[in-house]
Amino acid sequence: MYTAKIFVRHKKGILDPQGKTIKDALHAMKYSSVGEVKIGKLIDIRFDAKNMDEAKSKLNDMCKQLLANPVVEQYTFEIEEI
Repeated sequence: MYTAKIFVRHKKGILDPQGKTIKDALHAMKYSSVGEVKIGKLIDIRFDAKNMDEAKSKLNDMCKQLLANPVVEQYTFEIEEI
């Protein structure tokens, strides 16, 4: 059994309206030193695989097919055996 954390973020150059809204709100709250805010997703998942190589391969497929939109998002992940 493996557990993974998948971090999904907008690709560089993709507009992030939610991040901009938060940045503007922080500036309005006098946190003017905030330069950029990006909003992303954290996905925790548990799954079975025969070994770490298969776990990485499965997770990569899951991300490409469903968990991240490869057109506008990028992802990284951390896996550990439990």
